[in-house]
Amino acid sequence: MNRATRKSFAQAIAASAVALVLTIGLGPSATVADEAEAKTLLKTMSDYLAAQKSISFAYDTNLEIVTKDHQKLLLASSGAVDLSRPDRFRATRHGGFANVEMVFDGKTLTLLGKDANLYGQVDIRGTLDHLVDELRDKYQRPVPGADLLLSKVYDELMREVTDVKDLGSGVIGGTECDHLAFRTTEVDWQIWIAQGEHPYPCRYVITSKGVDQGPQYSVQIRDWTTGNEAEPGDFAFKVPTDAKQVDLKDLTDIDELPTQFSIEGQ
Repeated sequence: MNRATRKSFAQAIAASAVALVLTIGLGPSATVADEAEAKTLLKTMSDYLAAQKSISFAYDTNLEIVTKDHQKLLLASSGAVDLSRPDRFRATRHGGFANVEMVFDGKTLTLLGKDANLYGQVDIRGTLDHLVDELRDKYQRPVPGADLLLSKVYDELMREVTDVKDLGSGVIGGTECDHLAFRTTEVDWQIWIAQGEHPYPCRYVITSKGVDQGPQYSVQIRDWTTGNEAEPGDFAFKVPTDAKQVDLKDLTDIDELPTQFSIEGQ
């Protein structure tokens, strides 16, 4: 991109930003109506997700990081998720730094580092909601985008929300979606929800407000499928040939942020 092109691009962004401000800056009654409609759309999605006993989808993620010299970098990965409520879950994620599988059968959680052929297991009994809480609070391994997998998505997403906007329509992967934006004290987040009788989340974006340049985490969902009945063995972990079991804490480079990237200079 040459200098003239970059300048034109910057001017186009500035013009679009002004247009967006003018569009959103409507009167109080219109703002209240948009907020109510946005909440209704999000609640409809939440109720739809909770009603699905089994869900399968593929996804692509982007994790932005900001270096100490203010360069923004993007780490990309892809994977797939299969879940059967209330307590069966399988997910894969393959990025430039990790190739990981997570399996939960309601009693045992298994994490497999495919490239190293190492796996760790811990006893966790309960629902998928309990699994997400345990991973975040006890093992410090939060599952990005896990809010969308819980039984009460609306309650989790609306926690501490201070501002709501309905931004109209958008198209994700060829699917027309309702585009909603929300703010909390710590993050801004946006969601695109498929229109029609299957209101599933097509894209979910979280923007950090406490980090320079506002890095984002995004997950884009595709190949959405529901209603497939799971067999008892579908969520049983099968030990790969020559795989070695290790303590969960000894599994390295299984997160989206690899170990060679430090956080806030540490």
